[in-house]
Amino acid sequence: MRDMGRHFTNKVLLYYNPAAGNGVFRSNLDRVIEVFQRRHMLIIPARADRRDVLDRIFGQTDFRSYRKIIAAGGDGTINTLVSAMIKYDVDVPLAIFPSGTANDLAHYFDLPYGIEEMLTIALGERYTLMDVGLANQKCFVNVLAMGMMVDVSQKTDPNVKNTLGVMAYYLKGMAEIPRLRPIPVTITCPDRVLDAEICAMLIMNGRSAGGFKRVAPNASINDGLFDVILFRDMPIANLMPLLLGVLTGQHTEHKRVVHFRADRLRVESPLEVNTDVDGELGDPLPLDVRILPGRLRVCTAVENMEGNAW
Repeated sequence: MRDMGRHFTNKVLLYYNPAAGNGVFRSNLDRVIEVFQRRHMLIIPARADRRDVLDRIFGQTDFRSYRKIIAAGGDGTINTLVSAMIKYDVDVPLAIFPSGTANDLAHYFDLPYGIEEMLTIALGERYTLMDVGLANQKCFVNVLAMGMMVDVSQKTDPNVKNTLGVMAYYLKGMAEIPRLRPIPVTITCPDRVLDAEICAMLIMNGRSAGGFKRVAPNASINDGLFDVILFRDMPIANLMPLLLGVLTGQHTEHKRVVHFRADRLRVESPLEVNTDVDGELGDPLPLDVRILPGRLRVCTAVENMEGNAW
């Protein structure tokens, strides 16, 4: 695949999920191309319908002539694109057009949902540095999860998600509670070793997960640290009030919740435990998790370059 428009010096790669959010972005695709062309920038569109498309593009493209890369979709779409950027060591600013179900990463940056507002930010030159998580060899931009959160995300029907949005996660979560089984884990960090039986574990880069806006209310996406949250095994009767506390961000003070920060950790279990990275299937345990500080520049309404610059 040859680099399309190789004589242009102001190119933009647009990686978009045509099915995300009932195809809302797809209906605005022509408007996006029009606005960028008026600014003398050539849009190179790529559909997020095959996982190998980015390997073909990134493996054969010289990104020195690219001004921006756009991800239009949900957290899974962003994850796929960022993973390719990390794999091929691409340093181009990333613009996010949130059009998925939960849009947790976009929520962190307070990105708008109107197409004109998205375009204004994508065309601007204000950036925020963003850390990227690495679990074994898989990247994650927002959250790595295991336990109940994995069951909810991976068992929720995509058609239901597109129709009901984040409410689909809440309804599925209620249905999964009676099936919960404790997971024994050992977590090893530079400053601690923790053995626990958990019903769920979240390694947060951002603040929200599955549409819950305050899962890690004080997390920073460019401080070089994860917020690690463990929900210890507990009776179902105690779990329901705790889940309500997640909605308000008060759960981290609960006696059955463990919260700490780390830049790397190893998670092991004697059981076969699946994981979830940004809403997609991750590697099973054991996992070695580390952070890549300040690895990306994200287009935002307000410039914030704090953190450990790449």
